Amino acid sequence: MPAGVQGVLGRLGAYVKGFTAAQRTIAVIGVAALVLGGVALASWLGKPSYAPLFTGLAAADASSITDQLTTDGVPYQLTDGGATILVPQDKVYGERLAAASNGLPSSNEGGYSLLDTMGVTSSEFQQDVTYKRAIEGELAKTISAMDGVQTASVQLAIPEKSVFVDEEKDPTASVFVATKNGAQLGSDQVQAIVHLTSAAVEGMQPTDVSVVDQKGQTLSAVGTGATGSGSDQAADYDAATSKKIQDLLDTTLGAGNASVVVSATMSDNSGTRTTESYTTPTTGPVALNESSTKEEYGAGSGAGANATGVLGPDNIAVPNDTAAGAGTDGGYQNESATKNNAVDKTTETTQIPAGAMDRQTISVALNSKAASVQGVNLQSINDLVANAAGVDGTRGDRVEVAMMDFDTSAADDAAKALEAQQQADEQEALWSAIRTAGIVVGIVLAVIAVMVFLARRSRRQQREQVDIGELDAFGDAFQLPLAVEPAEHRTGLDAGDAPTVALQALPVEDAPTEVLTTDEITAERRRQDIAALAERDPKRTAELLRGLLDDRAPV
Repeated sequence: MPAGVQGVLGRLGAYVKGFTAAQRTIAVIGVAALVLGGVALASWLGKPSYAPLFTGLAAADASSITDQLTTDGVPYQLTDGGATILVPQDKVYGERLAAASNGLPSSNEGGYSLLDTMGVTSSEFQQDVTYKRAIEGELAKTISAMDGVQTASVQLAIPEKSVFVDEEKDPTASVFVATKNGAQLGSDQVQAIVHLTSAAVEGMQPTDVSVVDQKGQTLSAVGTGATGSGSDQAADYDAATSKKIQDLLDTTLGAGNASVVVSATMSDNSGTRTTESYTTPTTGPVALNESSTKEEYGAGSGAGANATGVLGPDNIAVPNDTAAGAGTDGGYQNESATKNNAVDKTTETTQIPAGAMDRQTISVALNSKAASVQGVNLQSINDLVANAAGVDGTRGDRVEVAMMDFDTSAADDAAKALEAQQQADEQEALWSAIRTAGIVVGIVLAVIAVMVFLARRSRRQQREQVDIGELDAFGDAFQLPLAVEPAEHRTGLDAGDAPTVALQALPVEDAPTEVLTTDEITAERRRQDIAALAERDPKRTAELLRGLLDDRAPV
């Protein structure tokens, strides 16, 4: 090992040996922290950045892709319940091309790709089933693309067409939806799923679609549509109407001065209503068709003219004595007419879904103790509430407004508890800040104390004692005069402890003014001897010091 390195290691070892137990503990902890931090930093810097390779994968596709990545030796991570695969960012595009070459993802949900593998020898039944599966797969993939939907499955029930059936049944569909963790489908999304499914099948109505989630909740039922049950509709209507009226009263009378309760009754019945009405055109009747008939028989005025009688023998008419004798005329006349006028006819067919409003009642209580409520016209409040809720008196809707004394004890207790909690939180935050500041100040003071201690110790160790026993070989040539305190000022030294140098060798003005101990005098003498040796024979001094450093034992 080079002499310079050995010297540095020797000084470092001597410096470490001078540490106390606390200093050594702190030094070991610091070195360990630096090592661990360096290892963690190197591990973090060496870790590749991952990017999504595929998202929203089916279980079978995810398994096939992970097998391919394992074969290629590419590290990967699975997230989103196994539906998303992450790979190093520099491997994304290459692995996507490799997966595409292997036909992955294979889209196991079906879709119109099923029609590509259908041969020309397929039976009509196979063609119908494959076509139905293709539509189901396409609908499932489309629904799965919605926000909050993880997976979806669609089953279609399409009646077989037959010429022997007078009335065909409408097709129906059932949709199963599995939402993501923490997600919940809203009414608008359910409506979108219902209309999307019904529009994809010919002859299917929105009321023919049933939607169920993974919790077993019916979001849309066949026959009722996506509006849900009557109780759910009533609860939603009560909450929405109550909030609307409450906001109106809070703005008018002040917050907390009015309480609103809405109770609505919804009908669960559904059906079809057909209405026909006839009206007369305003421009007058218009004849669609018209017909008339006229019959007439007449007789002459003379005798024998147009005579009538009874046929006798040989078809000879026998005159009527009355007609002939009277000589009067006889005849028959009949006239009739038929006219069909046009009439306006209107036919209306209405589908009545479940959830129609049967009746609603609204109760409003006003706080009579509030200053803003006193002097308020109750009829005006009644009219405002009725208009806001769309009250219809013909179906039995009612609105009741009354002045009441509100019990505010619970609200006052809650306000006091809230204020006390806020004060406690503020005090806790203050004490936490004080504790944190104290800890920080303590750490800073401790660091400063350690630094000061190490600085003082380093300053004391800068002047390390040098063993110059080897200098005795030079004799008294290097015994330089040493400036010491005059005898009358030395109180802690004996006569025999004084150095054997002449005080007159130094000028009077160069004499030290401070009291020197024996150790300090010895150290100063040695430093002067080394300086004198270095001035007279630098090469010999360097060799001597190099030998001293080599002879030191390692720490």
